[in-house]
Amino acid sequence: MGKPTGFLEYERETGRAQEPKVRIKHFNEFHTPLSEAEQKKQGARCMECGVPFCQSGVIMKGMVSGCPLNNLIPEWNDLIYSDNWAQAYNRLKRTNSFPEFTSRVCPALCEAACTCGLNGDPVAIKENEYAVIERAYADGNAAARPPHIRTGKRVAVVGSGPAGLAAADQLNKRGHSVTVFEREDRPGGLLMYGIPNMKLEKWVVNRKIKVMEEEGVIFETGINVGKDCKPARLLKEFDSVILACGASNPRDIQVPGREAEGIYFAVDFLKMTTKSLLDSSLSDGTYVSAKGKHVIVIGGGDTGNDCVGTAVRHGCASVIQLEMMPRLPDERAEDNTWPEWPRVCKTDYGQEEAAAVFGKDPRLYETTVKEFKKDKSGKVHSAVLVRLESRKDPKTGQFRRVQVEGSEKEVAADLVLIAAGFLGSQKYVTDAFGVKVNDRTNVNTSPGSYKTNIDRVFAAGDMRRGQSLVVWAIKEGREVAKEVDKSLMGYTNLV
Repeated sequence: MGKPTGFLEYERETGRAQEPKVRIKHFNEFHTPLSEAEQKKQGARCMECGVPFCQSGVIMKGMVSGCPLNNLIPEWNDLIYSDNWAQAYNRLKRTNSFPEFTSRVCPALCEAACTCGLNGDPVAIKENEYAVIERAYADGNAAARPPHIRTGKRVAVVGSGPAGLAAADQLNKRGHSVTVFEREDRPGGLLMYGIPNMKLEKWVVNRKIKVMEEEGVIFETGINVGKDCKPARLLKEFDSVILACGASNPRDIQVPGREAEGIYFAVDFLKMTTKSLLDSSLSDGTYVSAKGKHVIVIGGGDTGNDCVGTAVRHGCASVIQLEMMPRLPDERAEDNTWPEWPRVCKTDYGQEEAAAVFGKDPRLYETTVKEFKKDKSGKVHSAVLVRLESRKDPKTGQFRRVQVEGSEKEVAADLVLIAAGFLGSQKYVTDAFGVKVNDRTNVNTSPGSYKTNIDRVFAAGDMRRGQSLVVWAIKEGREVAKEVDKSLMGYTNLV
């Protein structure tokens, strides 16, 4: 513990965000990092507590507490304070394949479990992680380091999202020859087309892809395995195949008028915007624009918030975000004690921006769509909203959300974005490989294993565990790499 009184002397500080009305004029990241001197103070705030819940990654009441990657957080916090940035990077990379991604998009499960947060503000762990990885790139410590010896084994990874990239990175470092197949025109999967540019600029993804290429990983884009490329080819040319295709089936809603034009899945809306932004700075007109439209976003999660932020940047006339559940409390409830994940209401960047532009929070809680109405040309022009409440089913005894009769109201809607989550893997991929899936259409593997029912075929990430966080996908990718390595070599020294 470099500075025993650090958490008493220094207040929590994070990078300053641009004002909402300023940042909505662009699609770039909008936080200004702390200075090196200020960052060292944040490192000094770490208590190096005896039981570091921040790195525990344990499940409490169905929610994870601490980092799923078990990052050695107190170590690199202290190394930041002592100005040992190179060693801080070494300890960070020991457990995290992509801190350049998690330091930007992770909800910071570690900070929620920080001991400092029990009676004050947690250590700015996410901010410290960002500082370490960006300093490593600036100093050349994050440059490519190809393996000195190749094993002669070949591995195919299908999907270049965080799970696929993590698996490829680990197996390549072990000396195996890895080829990553991606159906889109750019590698990165969810990182490239699922997360908006203002949360994760795509040069950050490309920078890491370039390093991996220099280390020997081969990326083949525009190849849709299961359609363009048959599994038999991969199983013939490679010793092992890892399926890391994500949970790509968006959950739909079934209400009258759903077939109206102008209703899109959130993932398609976000992808089109990002692709057009990268291809032409939005000048090619190949994306669905929210400019001048009354927008309804169905879903209160991160993807829904991303849709709100994107619609505001397009110049929408109004935006409403529907959330089926009640508003969470501003403070922890008595039964939601530290170090559990705090179930409290948070206002994310998109909601802040909508409030700044339109004068109110865009979220409507305990509300859903009962019906879409369309004009004579078949385009959606309004939606009938209805309030929900929780009622006990007399037969099952379980509580469920039901519509409140008489609470309907009609609102304008020129563009509707469905951000209701994802249901699992895509059937054409699992059918092509013949892998078994569970009742949620996730690839079925034995407990504690990533091996499928097909010899030499493994699965990881959202495709196996269901829709989750980037940090969990990285964990899955690292774990499947260990299992594949052991199957190829008889043992593994990957961590």
